[in-house]
Amino acid sequence: MLLSELLSAERVKVPLASRTKSDVLRELVALVAPSAGRRGEAVDPESILESVRERELVLSTGIGDGVAIPHGKTPHVDQLVLAAGVAHEPVDFDALDGKPVQLFFLLVGPESAAGAHVKALSRISRLLRRESLRASLVAAQSAPDFLRLIRDLEVA
Repeated sequence: MLLSELLSAERVKVPLASRTKSDVLRELVALVAPSAGRRGEAVDPESILESVRERELVLSTGIGDGVAIPHGKTPHVDQLVLAAGVAHEPVDFDALDGKPVQLFFLLVGPESAAGAHVKALSRISRLLRRESLRASLVAAQSAPDFLRLIRDLEVA
């Protein structure tokens, strides 16, 4: 599974407008909701947001090094959906290392795709261990630039 297959320019926002954790989650969910449902239909953003917030209550998805991977499972989607964004001003996201976050990847999927969900989370975190990639993604000037960086790394 390639992240570039789960992402599209419509689901990448550079820069994010939000300045709080709650607003970032809402902004990222707004990127996936229009096409996250069965057969690419729109889903009520609140239903997705609720599943992501429930997951955040368990443990922050701010994994450190300026990265957060908020995620959730909901019966309102039938396949994995990924969105990404860059905050030019770091956001306090209750990250595990206590540092603010600039790079966000939101993953939403159905309960039935638990294995694929875990694999996608693992792939994201593995790619983002590379400091040079994180810096390049934060410096991306547009959604197409952001996507190109991901694609180039995945095919390398």
